[in-house]
Order: sequence, then structure tokens, then C-alpha cells
Amino acid sequence: MDDIQNKLQSELDKFKAVEKEYHKAISQRQVLDGQLHENLGVKQELELLKPDGEVYKLIGPVLVKQELIEAKQNVAKRIDYINGELKRMDDMISSLDAKQEQYKEKLNKLHMQYQQEQAKAAVKA
Repeated sequence: MDDIQNKLQSELDKFKAVEKEYHKAISQRQVLDGQLHENLGVKQELELLKPDGEVYKLIGPVLVKQELIEAKQNVAKRIDYINGELKRMDDMISSLDAKQEQYKEKLNKLHMQYQQEQAKAAVKA
């Protein structure tokens, strides 16, 4: 009976670790989603500018003039990068979700075994 109890505790610890990792991944995905929306807004604003419009980039405490084409390229690169990271995070979240389901099934089986062992012990006593 102690063997099943130890397995149950071990699987529970693994489940909690995966659950913690899952919540961390969800949080990171939310941050990326916010960054994507922010960059999409910047892209829209840049599209409104005339070709001779002036764009300034904040570098530390200083505003530095930047070419419009360069600014558009930088924003497009950031959007592509963020979309790639979002895809990676979605894949990771799906994987962690599947792992959680596997651990839940294992925990349920072990819990049932533990209850059966307890019932057997109670009958013997």
C-alpha cells in the first residue's frame, strides 16, 4: 500500500510541475499577444504617414530620427518574430495540455488502486 501511495505522490508532484509550466506558458503567450497587438497598431500608424513623413525612434532617453521605410521594415520583422513565437508557445501549450491529461489519467488509476488496497486492508482487519 505504501508503494501505491509513493507512486501517487510522485505522479502528483510531476503533475503539479507540468501545471506550473503550463500556467507560465499561458502567461508568456499573453505577453506576446499584447506585443503583437501593439506592433500591429504601430504598423497601422506608419501606414497613415505620407512617404516624406518623419518618424522618430526612442533610444534610451533620446528620440532619434529614422527613415520611414526602415521603421516599417523593423515593425514587420518584429511582427513576424512575434507570430513565430506565438506559434511556438501554442505548440508548447498543446503539448503541456496533453501531458496534464496523461498525468490526470495516471493519478485517477493510482487513486482507484489505492482505494481498492484500502478496502482490502479494511476487510482483512
